[in-house]
Amino acid sequence: MTATIVSPRLMRIGGGSVGQIAEVLGLFGLSRPLVVTDPWMLSSGTVNRCLDPLRAAGLSPEVFAETVPDPTDTVIEAGVAAFRAGDYDCLIGFGGGSPMDTAKAITILAAAAPGQKMREFKVPASADRGAVPVICIPTTAGTGSEATRFTVITDTETDEKMLIAGLGALPLAAIVDYELTYSVPARTTADTGIDSLTHALEAYVSKRANPHADSLALSAMRLIGRHLRIAYHQPKNAAAREAMMLGAMQAGLAFSNSSVALVHGMSRPLGAHFHVPHGLSNAMLLPAVTEFGLNDALPRYAEAARAIGVATPEDADQVAGSKLLEELRALNQELGVPTPKGHGIPAAKWEGLLPLMAKQALASGSPGNNPRVPTEAEIIALYRKMYG
Repeated sequence: MTATIVSPRLMRIGGGSVGQIAEVLGLFGLSRPLVVTDPWMLSSGTVNRCLDPLRAAGLSPEVFAETVPDPTDTVIEAGVAAFRAGDYDCLIGFGGGSPMDTAKAITILAAAAPGQKMREFKVPASADRGAVPVICIPTTAGTGSEATRFTVITDTETDEKMLIAGLGALPLAAIVDYELTYSVPARTTADTGIDSLTHALEAYVSKRANPHADSLALSAMRLIGRHLRIAYHQPKNAAAREAMMLGAMQAGLAFSNSSVALVHGMSRPLGAHFHVPHGLSNAMLLPAVTEFGLNDALPRYAEAARAIGVATPEDADQVAGSKLLEELRALNQELGVPTPKGHGIPAAKWEGLLPLMAKQALASGSPGNNPRVPTEAEIIALYRKMYG
């Protein structure tokens, strides 16, 4: 099997590294950035952690702060208009997954032919062109978007969360500064942490797994398994925050070079139809979906349990797999992950949308990478199982 490996050309990793953003731009001859962020990052002043060092270096960055959770095609079109209104030579995605995904989608759409829409780039199309480079600076330890060739954008006409993949979405560089996560709320720490664990686990059990991605996924699971609870309960614990940030980045690199699978395929419709945050919807799904595919990739799931730290090398694979399921359920309970019912989603609306959500999950392509590939009926059954 031949694996194609992609990653940013440069990753600057460590506490305080956001202060080196001007130097990173300079390495690539870039000097006219448009910073893509969200309204809270702007109003709270957090985006100044990026803007201040740029201005101190004599640059004049502008800001596009209209990013929304679950970025939409209409926001991307507004971002393209803002990009074309200035003379920018790069985009900086600053924030959680939404600003980074927005920056990636803006450069892809800005490079498209006149009149093209975002939906024309969804998988299985390949979005390999970008108008300008993107530099990503994550402020949460979760999505791994700073290291991936993916972006996820919602089509406002169909309420479909579209997976868009290609080299156009691959950042030129990433700055990974765990100190930016100190003020992240506990709910976000939990959701993004389980999101990154899902990335690593799905990359490892995916039918597209390869030795390079395996090594990153296992390392990520070791880091996340040992530090997620600490980061959740002790938000100022520097060692835990650093480990989670590194684990999230490694998990992003792992699934970018392998794939995600059924959890992500089923998760995207939850975000599109019910506006459940991406990490939270993954957390809701992870135990049931892992149980669904466990015996079809038992040695891999068992090795994941050992990496996470809940099984020993002496445990038989079946024992280790059972311990993994117990851990995923216990983690959700300790970190306060609700069911869809507990999240406030009405039962009638949930039931009514199940056929459409199952079709959208399958259409994303991700379920086809799962160790056990589900039918539409099996996806509906899984949605019912995890509801309440």
